[in-house]
Amino acid sequence: MDDLSPKLSLPNLNLPEINPRISRSQGQTYIWDAIRGKELVLTPEEWVRQHWISFLIRQKHYPKGLFSLEKGLKYNSLQKRTDVLIYNRNGQPYLLIECKAPQVKITQKTMEQAAIYHKQLQSEFLILSNGLVHISLQWSPEKNSFEQIKEIPKTPK
Repeated sequence: MDDLSPKLSLPNLNLPEINPRISRSQGQTYIWDAIRGKELVLTPEEWVRQHWISFLIRQKHYPKGLFSLEKGLKYNSLQKRTDVLIYNRNGQPYLLIECKAPQVKITQKTMEQAAIYHKQLQSEFLILSNGLVHISLQWSPEKNSFEQIKEIPKTPK
């Protein structure tokens, strides 16, 4: 892969800075994904996803082995993919993160999309993020709804 020239301009996010391995080949920019062990096309949404992965592993000490990225699931007859899904140590869905590009606002539509995934996966926590705005939610089985929380969920047990 050839050098990055001119310097690639990526937006600063409201997440800890990362030092990603970025490369360029045939006019396309790639970012190394340590979870999947391969280079991925660097899109604005991927930039947000890689920041979340780095933050959860480095700052929150989430084990890499609990991550599942772009997990496929069916809703009605449509094939859907989650952005980041983290399991607890018993193999149950724990945290679902729906990533959007920084220029995409977190709206009711974003929540509805994530709720479709949640209905299938039943994760305890949900984060909606465009890298600038983050909404953390916890599922309340008693209320059959999400409640907003202030913190990022602790490392799964």
